[in-house]
Amino acid sequence: TEKAIIVGSDTRESLEELRELAEACDIPVLESAFQGRSKIDPAFYIGRGKVLEIASLRQTERANVVIFDDELSGSQVRNLENAIGAKVIDRTTLILEIFARRAKSKEAKIQVELAQLKYRKSRLQGLGTVLSRTGGGIGTRGPGEKKLETDRRHINETIYDLNNELKKIKKTREVQREKRNKESIPKVSLVGYTNAGKSTLRNALCDIAAVQEGKGKEKVFEANMLFATLDITTRAITLKNKGLITLTDTVGFVRKLPHDLVEAFKSTLEEVVFSDLLCHVVDASSSYALEQIKAVEEVLSELGAIGKETILVLNKVDMASEEQLDELREKSLYKDIIEVSAKEGTNLEELLYLIEEKLPYSLIKAEFMIPYHKGDVVSFLHRNGRVFEEDYKDEGTYMMVEVDEEVYNKTEEYVTKVIE
Repeated sequence: TEKAIIVGSDTRESLEELRELAEACDIPVLESAFQGRSKIDPAFYIGRGKVLEIASLRQTERANVVIFDDELSGSQVRNLENAIGAKVIDRTTLILEIFARRAKSKEAKIQVELAQLKYRKSRLQGLGTVLSRTGGGIGTRGPGEKKLETDRRHINETIYDLNNELKKIKKTREVQREKRNKESIPKVSLVGYTNAGKSTLRNALCDIAAVQEGKGKEKVFEANMLFATLDITTRAITLKNKGLITLTDTVGFVRKLPHDLVEAFKSTLEEVVFSDLLCHVVDASSSYALEQIKAVEEVLSELGAIGKETILVLNKVDMASEEQLDELREKSLYKDIIEVSAKEGTNLEELLYLIEEKLPYSLIKAEFMIPYHKGDVVSFLHRNGRVFEEDYKDEGTYMMVEVDEEVYNKTEEYVTKVIE
């Protein structure tokens, strides 16, 4: 089994998070080493003296892997492995490993594989594309194609195939999104740092307000660990006054999230970009909650979703102190802040009420009188509206229905009264 020593030179809390990431990968951490540096060593990332210190610490502790808190270049990994005498990996490799283990759906697996290949491709050492032996010309004759070039070509071909697969899946998502847009169903997405409690909150909200057909659907996997959720799920829930909305649970973010991973998961995270409202879930009990909010905002701006209407949901208030909550209220720049506990069920009704308040309201409640020979209009309203009352009068079918603007315009001639 692998036993690790973790090494960082950024901040102590980032190193602490690296320990959690390692534990999420089932790697016990024996020791940690920290070296604050203003300038990164191009050869070893940390100072040479520190490298020797880690090498002797590794022998004492009998560790067989050293994990660095930042992304290392191919040459740095090689130099460090030679000096330390053990396997060296960086934070990016660790995050990719967790993603690879947890990916369940076909889409998530493709996205993780794509990110891993892109990461690996930049670390293949060799003659480079300029002196590729398949290209011919001066300096390339002789032994023929080397394994390195075969690897590089193989990786490029696989990346191309995976991108094509993702394009097909993206198309399916677009069709589903189009259908929801047609039916003008408001979209709400839960975003936030990993392990902030998004999946638990989503399960709790679905328990309260799930649509009848959705009651039997299985819950999203929830656990107290980093990156428990990798597959985006969308469920329909019913609000008291606004009817049907969709609630999407997304992948959690983390500081120094590998860029290749954000790129690969772009198609999945597009759900966030097309949402009408974001619920930014924060673990209020964490000592680093403010830094986590900042990290999530960075990823959101990378996705182009930073200006959206957002509610800040302070989760896990049952475990947070009053000082922590006061600090978050003061220092975060959000207008709408609500404190909840998904596990204890605290304030969830109030959260649904706030979501209802913040969603763009475009539904019109009206009374209709439809002549009996216009049965198609009755079924049209049943399909596209929320029927409150229906009765059969002498002059036709009486209906009280909540509809969107488009449906209202199509059936306006049968409206007898608009209810404010």
